[in-house]
Amino acid sequence: MSTTYATSTEEERETAIEAAARALQRGGLVVLPTDTVYGIGADAFDHAAVQALLDAKGRGREMPPPVLISAVTTLAALATNISSYVEALTEAFWPGPLTLVCEQQPSLTWDLGETRGTVAVRMPDHEVALALLERTGPLAVSSANLSGLPAATEADAAEGMLGESVEVVLDGGPSPKGEASTILDVRASQPRLLRLGAVSVAELNAVIQPLGATVIERDHDED
Repeated sequence: MSTTYATSTEEERETAIEAAARALQRGGLVVLPTDTVYGIGADAFDHAAVQALLDAKGRGREMPPPVLISAVTTLAALATNISSYVEALTEAFWPGPLTLVCEQQPSLTWDLGETRGTVAVRMPDHEVALALLERTGPLAVSSANLSGLPAATEADAAEGMLGESVEVVLDGGPSPKGEASTILDVRASQPRLLRLGAVSVAELNAVIQPLGATVIERDHDED
């Protein structure tokens, strides 16, 4: 069974972050608040923990989790052949609800699932999530829900679905946005929209069109 920690005060937050970090270090799973929805997280470099995350959600390896980071500079350590417009996107939308699918660094020894050489990266705009990431380094984090059910926007909902699988639940109150991140494939000269979320196509294009790039939206028959 999981233990839920409040994060309302500085003292509560420090206790909660320390408990979550210890759980992650020993291969456990945690529920954490983000600016979009609650997430279930594991040490990205712990193969067994990432598999446990997928098992907890009822997902297969064909749906690898994204990776959350605490600093924009970490992207260069995880991704390679980064397109020229990516810096403008991270300046405009990180920390925030934009996930970037990049070509992963070949030297990385993790196993996130069937990634086909990619990694989906985001820097969340949530002080509890960032504090935990600063303590642990990159975490594999997927939305806190059982596969097929809505993502949790409150700690109680996440605990109700995943409490048997996680060690620690960090209660950060209701999710500020309650909407999933926008996912953008940035491996080519023109970025491709994979999922529309909290950042609109118009907002993305306003940043990258001056650089000669335009978001390619998915055809409706691909949904």
